[in-house]
Amino acid sequence: MRFHLPLPLLALAAVATPPLLPSVAAAQSATPTTPAAQKSAFTAEDLVRLRRLSDPQVSPDGRWVAFTLRETDVDANRGRTDVWLLEIGAKAPLARRLTQSPAADSSPRWAPDGRSLFFLSTRSGSSQVWRLPLAGGEALQVTDYPLDVGTLKVSPRGDRLAVTLEVFPDCAELACSAGRLEARKKDKRSGLAYEQLFVRHWDTWADGTLSTLFTAPLDADGKAGAPVAVSAKVRGHVPSKPMGGDEEYEFSPDGTRLVFSARLADRVEPWSTNFDLYEVPVDGSAPPRNLTGDNAAWDTQPVFLANGDLAWLAMRRPGFEADRFRVLLRDARSGTTRVLAGDWDRSVSRLGTSADRRQLLATADDLGQVALFSLDPAGGRPTKLVGEGQVAEYSAVPGGGVLIAWASLGAPADLYVATRAGAPPRRLTTINAAILEQRAMAPYEQFSFRGWNDETVYGYVMKPHGWQPGRRYPIAFLVHGGPQVSFQNQWSFRWNAQAFAGRGYAVVFIDFHGSPGYGQAFTDSISQDWGGKPFVDLQKGFEAAVAKYDWLDGDRACSLGASYGGFMQNWIAGNWPDRFRCIVNHAGIFDTRTMYYTTEELWFTEWENGGPYYAKPELHEKFNPSAHVTKWKTPMLVTHGVLDYRVPYSQGLATFTGLQRQGVESRLLVFPDENHWIQKPANSLQWHEAVFGWLDAHLKR
Repeated sequence: MRFHLPLPLLALAAVATPPLLPSVAAAQSATPTTPAAQKSAFTAEDLVRLRRLSDPQVSPDGRWVAFTLRETDVDANRGRTDVWLLEIGAKAPLARRLTQSPAADSSPRWAPDGRSLFFLSTRSGSSQVWRLPLAGGEALQVTDYPLDVGTLKVSPRGDRLAVTLEVFPDCAELACSAGRLEARKKDKRSGLAYEQLFVRHWDTWADGTLSTLFTAPLDADGKAGAPVAVSAKVRGHVPSKPMGGDEEYEFSPDGTRLVFSARLADRVEPWSTNFDLYEVPVDGSAPPRNLTGDNAAWDTQPVFLANGDLAWLAMRRPGFEADRFRVLLRDARSGTTRVLAGDWDRSVSRLGTSADRRQLLATADDLGQVALFSLDPAGGRPTKLVGEGQVAEYSAVPGGGVLIAWASLGAPADLYVATRAGAPPRRLTTINAAILEQRAMAPYEQFSFRGWNDETVYGYVMKPHGWQPGRRYPIAFLVHGGPQVSFQNQWSFRWNAQAFAGRGYAVVFIDFHGSPGYGQAFTDSISQDWGGKPFVDLQKGFEAAVAKYDWLDGDRACSLGASYGGFMQNWIAGNWPDRFRCIVNHAGIFDTRTMYYTTEELWFTEWENGGPYYAKPELHEKFNPSAHVTKWKTPMLVTHGVLDYRVPYSQGLATFTGLQRQGVESRLLVFPDENHWIQKPANSLQWHEAVFGWLDAHLKR
């Protein structure tokens, strides 16, 4: 296999020689603007400063794409988002900023006539809907509600908005919810009382509100009228917490109905994955009707075809968040439901349609990539449109084609247009050219080996900055979290392989048993076996990489991971204690018993360990890192966010206590204002400084 290089970089304002392949290999023949010898290493500071492109939305006529661009305000220690616009068919596409408010502007959504853009902005002091005429002029405020608008969608008729607001279920008016929240701020008492779980979720304590789907009519002046709570009779969050978006609800093609996904916020919510689809008139004239009540597992992401048929994603096994998402299709006339591509052994992550709504589009993990497929509703046969790298997001282009936000291990997302399977998509943007054109991005390669039970397992290696033949380099061995996620050919703003390579480390990472994109059986195999098959894969994968690539120095290596990857660091410390010179453990599970009783999403730990701890203690204890603490001797850096309710920070504190009490070299870095992820710019830099310092101290001396 050849080592892949990042895509060639062009000026932000223009594309010099389209089309360009969305293939990292294609860049090997490109002539860089800056000579390689003059390029410097990619750094954590670069990672923090990179612009982040997201949420591309193609206009109804296919001429324009609007998108959100996040830029880092280092002085303010936060990200700032604005809405940008680009002409898709131009010979030299020029991206221009549409909004320039110091507030956050995001979520651009086109009016059906294509003459204006709706978007969310905090410029009024709270998150509200605004509208910007494309012909020119100032943005106009559309909503003026006493509560923040969370998500937004525009009716196909253009006469109504769908928005989500967090309200108290017993409040009939928005003013009631706003008044109650304001009164709480003024109350000197701080106690919080609960009668059921969730009491906290991700990084937030429950306050009694539910994210609720509303619709609001638009008057002749473009102002939104009084909102109607169309999902209120279903007591659940729309969209789902903590990270659901407007992909979880959809207007019918004629604009008369909405279909939304919701899970009941009742006593069993913390151990349930039973999301159902509900249909409701847009004016709220009838209560929501459950369309998927016969499925006790997850139903979500409804989309309509042109003929009115409804497609969505559905799992089959209740309680398992990493089950395969199949595509289901409900006939508009008969009401019968069938599975599309039932024998296609991939789990769809994002479902959509072509611009004419005659074909379905889907992204899915696929052999270490995030690929884009089209599915024929008649036969269901998937066709791969873009197979390499990461199709992070997409939006169909009227007249044919799909606009994609495409990234890889070599570069963050930029916009491309894919016209048909096998044809090279055309590049539209180089959002980060100012930084990346000056950096020598490290080449990388996918490899395979015989893992557990001699089954084929894949991984990646990345060369360090300044690589020279004949030299051997220290290794950063990255272990992904999830565990049912993948360290694949994609860009990350947290665990970024290029940042480690830029520091002078060779990088190795393995898609062990449990990773998606290799068939559902492969994904399933990690459950109730956290320290078994995946551990064998990591051991065999590390040794296979060292044997295959003579520039890897297997005697100078550190293992690093977060969440499940952090669990694995504790497991490695007790079960593979002589392999690594050091360990970095972020948000790792130390004790499976206390983890069960203090985490929030109980369905996860119950499925992964065969049931509740009190019912199946032997399964929870089978791979409990705390049982092996007396064998720990590898120096370990422990990091954690105090607002992490997924893996509570007490797990990190317990890890550090076990290390310190036994005299094992260790350090603890705690972030009081971060959750499961370290995201604030200054904190991210501090985390990278601590991690690189730990690796340097143990691998470069």
